[in-house]
Amino acid sequence: MKAVAMIVLLASAALAGCGAKHEEAPHRAPSAPVLVSAPGQIDPMRRGVPIDADATPPAMARVENFDRIRPVNYEMQPPTIPHSIDNYQLTRNTNRCMLCHTRSNAQTFLAPPVSPAHYATRDGTILEEISPRRYFCVQCHVVQTDAQPLIANRYEGLNTTIPEGGVR
Repeated sequence: MKAVAMIVLLASAALAGCGAKHEEAPHRAPSAPVLVSAPGQIDPMRRGVPIDADATPPAMARVENFDRIRPVNYEMQPPTIPHSIDNYQLTRNTNRCMLCHTRSNAQTFLAPPVSPAHYATRDGTILEEISPRRYFCVQCHVVQTDAQPLIANRYEGLNTTIPEGGVR
């Protein structure tokens, strides 16, 4: 018990000392910014524009709207949305995605049905409707665009596609 009291006393004294030293430190004028990279080096995310110059943002990527399923890059990756979802209503009461992608409507609209995992609760109970934790589609799924990577890389991924029906 004495050892614990001694540790608490030493810790509080050390913390009190830190605050006092901080308060006693003289206030200095801000110095010039420190350069992280050597002069003349360019940040690759800025597409060749020097760091001290204003960059023009790239044009917005266009939505690829031709219903072609893209390959996935890693296991359990959510598939991308192969069509525009502009003006789709997605609120807690309405989910426009479910008009085509529910099990009952998928064949009618020639759309992949939502994965059975989307009908399961956290504890594994299967529901008749989409589980609330999987209801907001754009939380995981993004629209396919013609955007190019900002930085070149050699990542290859799985080189597989999602099987017909959208379920793995």
